[in-house]
Amino acid sequence: MSFVKITEQSSLYDDLEKKSIREILTEINQEDQKVALAVQRVIPQIEELVAGIVKRMRRGGRLFYIGAGTSGRLGVLDASEIPPTFGMPNTYVIGLIAGGDTALRNPVEAAEDDPEMGWKNLQAHGINQNDVLVGIAASGTTPYVIGALRHARAEGILTAAICCNPGSPVAAEAKIKIEPIVGPEYVTGSTRMKAGTAQKMVLNMITTSSMIKLGRVKGNRMVNMQLTNQKLVDRGTRMIVDELGLSYEQARNLLLLSGSVKEAVDRYRQGEAHP
Repeated sequence: MSFVKITEQSSLYDDLEKKSIREILTEINQEDQKVALAVQRVIPQIEELVAGIVKRMRRGGRLFYIGAGTSGRLGVLDASEIPPTFGMPNTYVIGLIAGGDTALRNPVEAAEDDPEMGWKNLQAHGINQNDVLVGIAASGTTPYVIGALRHARAEGILTAAICCNPGSPVAAEAKIKIEPIVGPEYVTGSTRMKAGTAQKMVLNMITTSSMIKLGRVKGNRMVNMQLTNQKLVDRGTRMIVDELGLSYEQARNLLLLSGSVKEAVDRYRQGEAHP
């Protein structure tokens, strides 16, 4: 069967410029409602990937995301949110984008067309068999991602692909194929829309569930979050108030002394710290 790019097929809607703002927004929302159902259908594949990530991270492995354009930016975004949210060093989840950091804000011409550059970028980080590589490509045809996955799999590294077209060349290079099929975009070919939303949802699920299983969440709270602003200090303080029954001032002092909610609670219960 030949490979068909559903993401490039013509929109189900036409004459967009003739529609009212309300019509446009309503139709976009109608399309967006299809995304969660598409992601639901690939939960078994996401589960397999998360199990592999947790197993490897417990022995010191890392998670790499690699992509180009919107897909690459989403990977970098997800990776960048792990340290402040879960208190993990920024060396555990690493996002790479074709063209480097410049490409986060500006297009880098032809960066995604080099099938060898992705693997070179990964080698610069010393990627090895303890690690996991996830290639992200809405279309499923990005040479930068294809080459990286091909090399990684040959080296015995666990690989996965997140694509929004079934049976893509990118997915063919990965052991685990995560393919949320969201259909044609509202604006034909604009994969920053439904495809991008699906990818973001999958990435959220991957790292959130991994961090929970690695003990970075207690109950339903981010007890290891970094205290990088007053909002987070306040959130952490209230967690300690609820957990230990201290006054707000006592809890805040204990939190600032300890550096994280988890550390504060552990130290207090062990008698090592008193606000």
